[in-house]
Formats: sequence, C-alpha cells, structure tokens
Amino acid sequence: MNTISKSSVIMMILAGLCVLGAVFLPIWRIELDAPQYPEGLALLIYANRLGGEVEIINGLNHYIGMKTLHAEEFIEFTVLPYIIGFFGIWAIVVGLYFKSRKSVLILLITFALFGVLAMYDFWRWEYEYGHNLDPTAAIIVPGMAYQPPLIGFKQLLNFGAFSIPDSGGWMMLTGGVIDRFGVCVRSWFAQ
Repeated sequence: MNTISKSSVIMMILAGLCVLGAVFLPIWRIELDAPQYPEGLALLIYANRLGGEVEIINGLNHYIGMKTLHAEEFIEFTVLPYIIGFFGIWAIVVGLYFKSRKSVLILLITFALFGVLAMYDFWRWEYEYGHNLDPTAAIIVPGMAYQPPLIGFKQLLNFGAFSIPDSGGWMMLTGGVIDRFGVCVRSWFAQ
C-alpha cells in the first residue's frame, strides 16, 4: 500500500500546524550575559522581524565595530514567513488529500533541505556580522572576531553568548523533523 495510516494523517496535520505556529513566535534567540548586564540581554529572531533588546545590543556592538541590526536589511524577513507558511500548509494538504508515502517523503526531504539551507544562511549572517568589523571602532582587539555561536555557548570578551532555538524554532523542529520522521516510519510499517 502506498497510502499512509489514519494516525499518520493526524500527525501530518499536527506537524503542519506546528510549523505554521512558528510564523508567529520567535524562532531563535541569542542571549548575552555580562557583569554589567546581570539580567542579560536577548536578541529574538522571528520569521519577519527582530525582537528583544535590539537597540541596546546595537549600541554595544557599535563599540566593537559590528554593523547595527535592522530587519529591513535582511531579505530573509520578507520571504521567511511565506516559506514557513508554505511548508505548514503543504504538510496539512499532504495529510488531508495526498495521503501517500511518496508525498510525505518528498515533503520531509524538501523541508530538511530548507532547514539545512536556513541554518547555513544564519551562520553566514553571524559570520559577516562578527568578522566584518569597522577598523575605526572604539574597541579593537587584534585577531578577535565576535561571531556568536550557531548553537550553544561562546565567550566573546566579557560577554557570554548563548544561541539556541526559541519556541517557534522548537515548534518547527517538532513539526518538521520529529513528527514527519515519525509519519514516514509509521507509514512504512503500517498495514
């Protein structure tokens, strides 16, 4: 049989709803901790904008020569809500109408490729901001780059930078990887 089970259909719909939910929630967060900011600072990255203490972070980054962050300078914030929405709707449509293992597998592979491309784009974005510094900055440490970690913790002078998915990112991960992987596995062994 080439069709997926009823429980897999339900999982596809739930996966699609999880991915759609990520459009409205922060997808990623970078937290900065330093002695002068004991409460910490957070940069929240949504599908269509930046949130958190962006202006404070921009002010601090100015001293070390980093470009300031402005959402309108990133094409990603224009297209990302539509791409995420497309994948969420596609999962629901596959679950409700196509109901085939092949459709699920194509969706899974395409979404995984999108995830890899998105993480590379994010790394490239961090690299550019952390390495292309203004040579006339107030604070220059020879050989120092300020690229935050893609995932995890990194010490950047007196700031600890912690980078991790936020609620929208966890929803995409849950909906896009775990549920879809479960759908594929359940589909292959159903009946």
